[in-house]
Amino acid sequence: MTVLTSPNPGKKLTIDAEGATYERFPIKTPVINESDDFVGIVLAEAGDAFQDGDVLLLAESVVAISQGRGFRFSDITYGWFAKFYSRFVTRTPSGIGLGTPETMQLAINECGLLRITVAVAIAGITRPLGWKGNFYRVAGAKARAIDGPTAGTMPPYNEFASLSPANPREYAIEAEKRIAKKVEVIIVDANDIGVNILGARDKEQERLGVALCLDNPMGQGSEGTPALICRRVSVL
Repeated sequence: MTVLTSPNPGKKLTIDAEGATYERFPIKTPVINESDDFVGIVLAEAGDAFQDGDVLLLAESVVAISQGRGFRFSDITYGWFAKFYSRFVTRTPSGIGLGTPETMQLAINECGLLRITVAVAIAGITRPLGWKGNFYRVAGAKARAIDGPTAGTMPPYNEFASLSPANPREYAIEAEKRIAKKVEVIIVDANDIGVNILGARDKEQERLGVALCLDNPMGQGSEGTPALICRRVSVL
């Protein structure tokens, strides 16, 4: 069993979320590859650690990779629009987002050239006025969820970009059915800038997922912990 009893480096074990205090235990897994049963691997690594009422958070990029929605940069053929539009995207230490021609091409493929063009145009008009974030508001959740590697991404995925998971809500619900205990499963896209919930049953579960991940407690780099058990220990 490889459920860690201490948080990842630089993170805290406990967090207050939605009126309660939770402890969060990272689950260490091997590198997940295309066609791997990610949920099955998580359950095998967690053993009998789950308890009724737990919340299991899964990293959306690893879900996507297991579904075959990860792409090696060298295999992505990009066009002129992807190269041009990517110049206007701000890169951050938390991720390159659509700041490369390769990831921008994935966004064009997923969302359509027209939608991405409109998003770029609106962002170009509003950003100088101090109104940021409009590119992703227009481009939508699929564009926002496209991930590229960071400096700490574990090989071989430091050379990969990934799309959003396919049918994330249904994936999370099916994962819940496979756990012997009564556990909620939420698919999360989190970094040091913000949290986006891709797979949740309802708005209440989305709010809980955001609150549990505000400090980006999962580790997809050298930590190798793309899943997290969250356990309520007290009510505020």
